[in-house]
Amino acid sequence: MAEYRLEMRGVSKSFPGVKALDGVNLKIRPGTVHALMGENGAGKSTLMKCLFGIYKMDEGEVFVDGEKMEFANPDDALHHGLAMVHQELQPVPDRTIAENMYLGRYPLMSFGPLKVVDHKKMNDEAKKWLENVKMPFDPRKKLGELSISQMQSVEIAKAVSQDARLIILDEPTSSLTENEVEALFEIVRDLKSRGVSFVYISHKMAEIRQISDDITIMRDGAYVGSWSMEDISDGEIVKQMVGRELTNVYPPLDNTPGDVLMEVKGYSSIYKRSFQDCSFTLRKGEILGFGGLVGAQRTELMEAIFGMRHIISGEIVLNGKPIKVRRPQDAINHGIGMITEDRRGTGILGCLSIADNVSIASLNQYLEMGIKLNKKKIEELVQENVGKLSIKTPNSSELIQNLSGGNQQKVIISRWLANNPDVLIMDEPTRGI
Repeated sequence: MAEYRLEMRGVSKSFPGVKALDGVNLKIRPGTVHALMGENGAGKSTLMKCLFGIYKMDEGEVFVDGEKMEFANPDDALHHGLAMVHQELQPVPDRTIAENMYLGRYPLMSFGPLKVVDHKKMNDEAKKWLENVKMPFDPRKKLGELSISQMQSVEIAKAVSQDARLIILDEPTSSLTENEVEALFEIVRDLKSRGVSFVYISHKMAEIRQISDDITIMRDGAYVGSWSMEDISDGEIVKQMVGRELTNVYPPLDNTPGDVLMEVKGYSSIYKRSFQDCSFTLRKGEILGFGGLVGAQRTELMEAIFGMRHIISGEIVLNGKPIKVRRPQDAINHGIGMITEDRRGTGILGCLSIADNVSIASLNQYLEMGIKLNKKKIEELVQENVGKLSIKTPNSSELIQNLSGGNQQKVIISRWLANNPDVLIMDEPTRGI
């Protein structure tokens, strides 16, 4: 038996204007959970994409159970026992849960020369794996009917169902409740006892400490080092990640909220099972937190305030005046912005540049004579925000989809800071970062 389930040696990868990986090493022992940590943009997800053939390595070697491998694509990696749960979900919402779990590997049955999908077998198998991860959904239900956290649970069940020798979990608990996290950890421990290895990518120190055996730390695309979790403290992990001692991470701020800025009165959804008769008051300079379990309708209420959902009754009073918000543009016009929970689905515009993503909510401010955009001022705005939020990118014309999840989130925050809103709604803003 090979000493390592997975070994990556000297992996390097460059993109135009930036070296994303520089000689990275990673060694995963059989039947262990190996944490992979680093700041946003450290190269963790890029390293995994090189492993799965999504990106082609410029340099480096990959060994699985001692055998040298180079995977052409994720399907090739899957056939060799490697599965991955990605940080950004890519579901097919109009298909069933079972169809999403078995996409590209449907069980077939023959009718003479014809082969058709064996839906009964697929649904039965999907049900078994969902129950195995303590997520007893009806596999015939449309995936689009599930919440983000439930979709992530399905992705985890899908990875487990592939009987992989190595499973990469990229921020797997970012949208899970405490009970769902514990259910996931039970499955991980069970699979680990059967010899399955895991790469666990997360920024949650408590989870890393609870579930991991070993840890590798990356910084700015480079390999920093590897340790047994027993031999490294939380403080040392943070120091190795950022390259310096961190003290007073959350310095106390002297802040006294001012007058009432916004009142939401009696907001009720058109759907009886959604939010009903919700009211709250927000003051100037105040950070107002909304808590609740998954399914508590926090997101739905915030989306309604931003004009993304319909209401049957309710009123918003902003700066002492009632306002009407029927669509997001109305909210933006009244000085309300929103960072949505689903970064890929409703946050970034993946096919556009960083500059486009930063400026899109404030373009009206840069119109000359109502018809022509002042591109010089837009570029100044973008550069100011790229510097202010330390967005790691070679230039502002880079497609936002090429950035890490954390840097994508910084771009979205820049979008609303550039628009200078009176109210900024942030729904799970640290998800996956």
